[in-house]
Amino acid sequence: MANLFGIDIGTQNLKIYSGSNNQITNLKNTIAIVNKNQMYAYGDNAYSMYEKAPDTINVTFPIVSGVIADFDNMQTMLFEVLEKDLKGKIKGSDIVVAVPTDITEVEKKAFADLFSKSKNKPHSIKVCEKPIASAIGMGLDVSEPTGVMVVDLGADTTEISVISLGGLVLSELLPFGGNQIDESIVTYLKRNFNLVIGQKTAKQLKEEIGSALEGRGQKLTVVGRDVVSGLPIEMEVESDTIYKAIKNDLENLCTNVKLILEKVPPELAKDIVHSGIYLTGGTSQLYQLTDLFSDVTNIKVNVFDEPQESCVHGLGQVLSDSKFKTYGYSMRTRIFK
Repeated sequence: MANLFGIDIGTQNLKIYSGSNNQITNLKNTIAIVNKNQMYAYGDNAYSMYEKAPDTINVTFPIVSGVIADFDNMQTMLFEVLEKDLKGKIKGSDIVVAVPTDITEVEKKAFADLFSKSKNKPHSIKVCEKPIASAIGMGLDVSEPTGVMVVDLGADTTEISVISLGGLVLSELLPFGGNQIDESIVTYLKRNFNLVIGQKTAKQLKEEIGSALEGRGQKLTVVGRDVVSGLPIEMEVESDTIYKAIKNDLENLCTNVKLILEKVPPELAKDIVHSGIYLTGGTSQLYQLTDLFSDVTNIKVNVFDEPQESCVHGLGQVLSDSKFKTYGYSMRTRIFK
């Protein structure tokens, strides 16, 4: 039997479903480059070098705002992971790649081209809309005439979608995600506490003591650089400080969710009120984010147990379950219609 691969190429993490063992591999979508175009490291090893590497090593993220920014290195990394790490064979395999909805057809085609423009040609390359794959992965029956709202909070983008009868009724891709929240934390601490920290430390603060609502009451000691003296210092940061840093970002996000809800046809709105809003993506793990969404929309909010992997779980079902196979389509037939 041909190898089956479901691939979700995210900004921060690369997730791969392998049909041979039903396992999911989740690693950082990061590449370290030396000599301008030679891959020095990839995945978690490359991410450990981020903000620590000398000028001779360039650590990059090949996906920016949901689209492929570095095609050649992304292709090299994918083939390394699939063939060396997962011991899979791309030649003759069936592949389904998740694509964001609100990007151009040419940008979507680039995801399929990662495999079609390679020496080892797969048997078939299909793409699947990311919100639909996420909904399937969360156990929702997207083929029913029932409205489902999925909010996918990624690293660089947030995709808000309403699905019914296997198609997207509404979809909006916002240029906002976990990275922007991290940047807000960096800016706030520098402006208010004269403390300069890196993106990794900001991410740690967000994940360990950050909150979408005030009053979490936790503290974390971090090391940064004092703007005034220029020397490294330790500082204890409180949860409410992080809340104040990210408050405006979360308000903007809530405003956009409400704007989409206002556009939903009444019959589908009734379904969404009944079933709730489904949150997915790594940023959805922010403490009390579900409570904030519920407060703002007056609708219950559901979060998948492993929100980073809901999309790749769905791709696995698109590959293996005949009920969902129609949700993967070929870009060739789509572009030349």
